[in-house]
Amino acid sequence: MSYLKKIIHNCKQATYLIEKKSTTRLSFRESIELRIHLFGCSFCRIFQKQSHIINNLVKELFKSAMQPDSGLDDTFKKELQEKIEEELNK
Repeated sequence: MSYLKKIIHNCKQATYLIEKKSTTRLSFRESIELRIHLFGCSFCRIFQKQSHIINNLVKELFKSAMQPDSGLDDTFKKELQEKIEEELNK
């Protein structure tokens, strides 16, 4: 099998490169291999789009979790504390 055919038919390598690309820079060769594969593989193009969306959602989730106002509001905390104390005093 020629080298080009190996690139075209290797979805496992392509998905690896898609995920690697989301965390670090691909080498020139890896970038070319991925482009060639994505040109002919609709499944990996869909995977790349889905992976990008998931990565962005996770980043946003962590970003919002790190903001100081993302905790419970004071009214809820007070009500929860009162319920706990009621249960403990039974």
